[in-house]
Amino acid sequence: MKEIFERVKNARVNIPDDERNEILRAVADAIVERSDELLAENAKDLALMDRENPLYDRLQLTRERLEGIASDMRHVAELPSPLGIITKAHTLDNGLRLCRVSVPFGVIGVVYEARPNVTFDVFSLCFKSGNNCILKGGKDADNSNRAAVGLIKDVLSKVRGNGGAAVRDVVELLPATHEATAEMLNAVGYIDVCIPRGGRRLIDFVRDNARVPVIETGAGVVHAYFDKDGDLEMGKKIVNNAKTRRVSVCNALDTLLVHKDRVGDLDALLAPMQGRVEFFMNDESRYDTEFMDYKMNVVIVDSIDDAIAHIRKHGSGHSEAIITQNEEAARRFQREVDAACVYWNAPTSFTDGAQFGLGAEIGISTQKLGPRGPMALEEMTTYKWLIEGEGQIRK
Repeated sequence: MKEIFERVKNARVNIPDDERNEILRAVADAIVERSDELLAENAKDLALMDRENPLYDRLQLTRERLEGIASDMRHVAELPSPLGIITKAHTLDNGLRLCRVSVPFGVIGVVYEARPNVTFDVFSLCFKSGNNCILKGGKDADNSNRAAVGLIKDVLSKVRGNGGAAVRDVVELLPATHEATAEMLNAVGYIDVCIPRGGRRLIDFVRDNARVPVIETGAGVVHAYFDKDGDLEMGKKIVNNAKTRRVSVCNALDTLLVHKDRVGDLDALLAPMQGRVEFFMNDESRYDTEFMDYKMNVVIVDSIDDAIAHIRKHGSGHSEAIITQNEEAARRFQREVDAACVYWNAPTSFTDGAQFGLGAEIGISTQKLGPRGPMALEEMTTYKWLIEGEGQIRK
């Protein structure tokens, strides 16, 4: 493993942003052109997973999804570079000139589960932002991930940096083993930040065992509150979309909170999901569950105060929503609910880097220190201070 870590760390190839964009477009073209190959490898992974497993949907690649991945990568290529941006600048009384400028982290390690699209998303964002990346996918998607990284490396092998070296070493995929995860989490001096993308179990394991810095992402116990002043037709559409669009993703709805004055509308509110979703009524044992399945809590609350209190106790800081025609209630909910993304009359299914116009995402950060919400190009940078003087010395 150490050899891999050293190779990625030392792959410091200077490439202008316009060339990086051309490379990303070339990878996007290759994804479409080699879709049969990618789908064939994905089929090997799918054959080993039960179709009833909620993760099956996340694991599955289709021609349409590959075209979407390629489209997202082209979008990333079109975005402005996040590097070299001066975020602060001033001159001290002694004449020293200071500026704070955005720079890459360096090497980003990502641990993720059965999500082969993450391989392409992470590469595009890291490459565009000047970072190198070390990927550690789950065994459920190993064939898919190896095909994806192989495709990326084939494109990169044709490119030479300013130093004349091939740039293929800017991305590596580790073996899909627990030992590889342990090595990554202890790669002090090689990996600048590690990002887990998966369920609560994976995120907790990475946070609790890493010796390198970690940015937490992903796990979402997501709520929607249907207020006493909520529009029923709007609520039906929002709740259904938030729950059933893709049940295995982290922005999918887990708990619907309903004001007691609207209990009479509950059957109508749930009607679009009847026969597809299993409902648990006021079942406290499930309030902290991220279902990732066609299952959902329904909780009757006495007031918006109780709804906010419930989210404060059981939410994960990911995405929360209120459905109401009362602006005062909505503004209060958005102000007091502590989450990365707080919606008013819109489904939590929009919590996504591409949907936010960011091109793609590495994950949804649920922490407060550093990036929060969809992590895209800007969040893939840190900064350094540049100081210019004329011989000043400190007294």
